[in-house]
Amino acid sequence: MIYFRKVKYRNFLSSGDKFTEVQLDSSKTTLVVGQNGAGKSTMLDAISFALFGRAHRNINKPQLVNSINNKQCLVEVEFDVGSNHYKVVRGIKPVKFEIYSNNTLMNQNSHNKEYQKVLEQNILKLTHKTFHQVVVLGSSSFTPFMQLSSMQRRDVIEDLLDIGVFSKMNMLLKEKIAVLKERINQTEHQIEINDTKTDSQKKYIRDISRINEDARQQKESSIEESQKEIEELVLSSSESQESSAALESEYRPLLEKEKDDSLKLSGFKTDIDSKIRALVKEAKFYEKNETCPTCEQDIEDSLKQSKLSMAQSKANELQNGLAEVEDAIKSSNERREDLSIHLEKALELSQSVMINNRQIETLRKTIDTTRAEIELLSNSESDLAKANEDFDKLKSEFYSLNGDLSNFRDQYSYHSVISEMLKDTGIKTKIIKQYLPVMNTLVNQYLQILDFYVHFDLDESFTETIRSRHRDAFSYDSFSEGEKQRIDLSLLFTWRQIARMKNSISTNLLMLDETFDSSLDESGIENLIKIIHTLGEDTNVFIISHKGEILDGKFENKIEFVKDKNFSKMKVAA
Repeated sequence: MIYFRKVKYRNFLSSGDKFTEVQLDSSKTTLVVGQNGAGKSTMLDAISFALFGRAHRNINKPQLVNSINNKQCLVEVEFDVGSNHYKVVRGIKPVKFEIYSNNTLMNQNSHNKEYQKVLEQNILKLTHKTFHQVVVLGSSSFTPFMQLSSMQRRDVIEDLLDIGVFSKMNMLLKEKIAVLKERINQTEHQIEINDTKTDSQKKYIRDISRINEDARQQKESSIEESQKEIEELVLSSSESQESSAALESEYRPLLEKEKDDSLKLSGFKTDIDSKIRALVKEAKFYEKNETCPTCEQDIEDSLKQSKLSMAQSKANELQNGLAEVEDAIKSSNERREDLSIHLEKALELSQSVMINNRQIETLRKTIDTTRAEIELLSNSESDLAKANEDFDKLKSEFYSLNGDLSNFRDQYSYHSVISEMLKDTGIKTKIIKQYLPVMNTLVNQYLQILDFYVHFDLDESFTETIRSRHRDAFSYDSFSEGEKQRIDLSLLFTWRQIARMKNSISTNLLMLDETFDSSLDESGIENLIKIIHTLGEDTNVFIISHKGEILDGKFENKIEFVKDKNFSKMKVAA
């Protein structure tokens, strides 16, 4: 079980330079209130960012840094998994990513992506998507389970049932199968070589038996033809190499220069874009403001018009400059393409040289072999017994290779059968079949508690069938937003129950982000509160809501976020 302890953050979104710290396990239920933009959902974004490197809402990473201080953005989240205590620290400007296990920094030698895999696969054992299916139900940038694709639904279920290990086993098995396949190919290749050697040996024995001058002359003629072919290939390679070198010498410096020029032009374009954005920002300031926010004096119309006119004039100049730079970039790219065509020709010539060299090497080996055969022909009578002995060795090697090949093929077939069992349609499907009735039963129980009397059923492909009292069949999209909300809530509580049963990704944390503010009616709100109060003692629920006046007094703890001088601040009330 993942037991979240606390999260703290500074210069994150609207929070200031002082840490905002939220104790996540202090109360069973906590109401989080505040006006729009006060920072209620920031704690949720902070937890998501610390664990997965991205916010809960659809916010770009650079936008997570407080726009006023614009540096020192830092988020820390602490949690326990079993007897181990973990702290994850992640920051922007400067970039920071650290994982502490029992107050000891874990090895950071690996790349950030590998470090993130360690966090998700070895510690949390859940992905960003599954985290938001089990821990969060929100109206902002939240994709309910029923709106996920079939493959995404399967990923969530596999995480819940902790059967992703079968996928890892299948990956390892595929590697073994690939090794076996390579061994089979190598053994088949060795058998082919053995066949070639055996045929050559047979021919050699026949040659020894009927040695004559004609055979020797034929081999010498073959050597002469090979030598002529080598001379032609050497001449062709020399010409190609000279042409390739000439092309490289002529066009490579030009291409490098064009690359440098293109890079400089891109830098100019970036500078111009930055200046245009600054002018637009300045113009918007004078368009929207009648008084100066710093000295609180009125801004005269003449000054405003003068500033706007000046900004417009500068913007026109910059736009013209931008157009010229873009034309220059386009021309540079066209020249680079032309130069690349010449260098590709140089590469083709170099490759032809390599091909010629391989052919030359083959011909030389053939010549050496033929000369050796001629030498053997001269001593054929004394070597006949040795030739027959070598032939017997080749036959013995052939039988051995065929035995190895048969063994490799048996292992390959065995592993292939196991691989089929480890696919999505194998063992995992059988496990999912066992849990589907439990899942469907739990979903329907929660639907009834929420006064939504339909029969909900997920099949093995995670496609839903929803029937009303009159047995009419519906899909998720057929219902109103309030009815969809009840289905989403029922699935959320079901996933948490399944996680507890499997003890896979069970967690104490549950966050309802504006769930009470969306499509639930009064009855739905009351029933949801009943469910929340029936959750186990090891569950800590945070209810983020605008309806403080309605929900006051219904939960153990209350946190209020307010805006003070453009910074979010937290107030805790018992």
